[in-house]
Amino acid sequence: MNVFLKEGFFALDSSELWVGIGLLLFFAILLWAGVHKLVAGQLDAKAAKIQGQLDEAARLRAEAEALLAQIRAEKAEAEAQAAAMLKAAEADARLMEVEAKARLEETLKRRQALAERRIAQAEVRAIAEVKTAAADLAARAAEQILAARLAGQTTDPLLDAAIAQIGARLN
Repeated sequence: MNVFLKEGFFALDSSELWVGIGLLLFFAILLWAGVHKLVAGQLDAKAAKIQGQLDEAARLRAEAEALLAQIRAEKAEAEAQAAAMLKAAEADARLMEVEAKARLEETLKRRQALAERRIAQAEVRAIAEVKTAAADLAARAAEQILAARLAGQTTDPLLDAAIAQIGARLN
C-alpha cells in the first residue's frame, strides 16, 4: 500500500510528513555542500588506485611470465649441454678404453718378450750347468778309475786316450 496516498499523510501534524521533509532537506544540503562530488572523487581515487594496482599486477605477471620463459629456455639449454657433455664423456670413455687396451696389449707383449728372454737365458744357464755338472762327474769318474788303476798298477792305454779326449771335448 502506498504511504503517500493515505489519508492524513499531508497533514501538518503527521510525523511521516516531517520525516520525509527532513530527509529531503538533508539530501538538498548534501547536494548543495557538494558531498556527492567528494564521494565521487573518493570513489574515483579508489578506482584509480585499484586500477594502478591491477596494472602493476599485470606488469608483474608479464615479468614473471617472461622470467618463466627465460628459465625454461635456460633449462632446455642446460639439458642440451648436459646431454652433449654426457655424449662427450661417453666418447672419451670409449677412447680411454681403446687406449687402455692398446697399452695393456703393449705391456703384455713386452712382458712376454721379457719372459721369453729370461727363459732363453735360463735354458742357456741350465745347459751350461748341465755341461759343467757332466764335466765334473766325468772328471770324478775318471779320477776314481785312475785311482783304482793306480792302486792296481795296471794301465790301460785305451782308457787313458778316452780320458784325454773327454777333457778336450768338455773345454
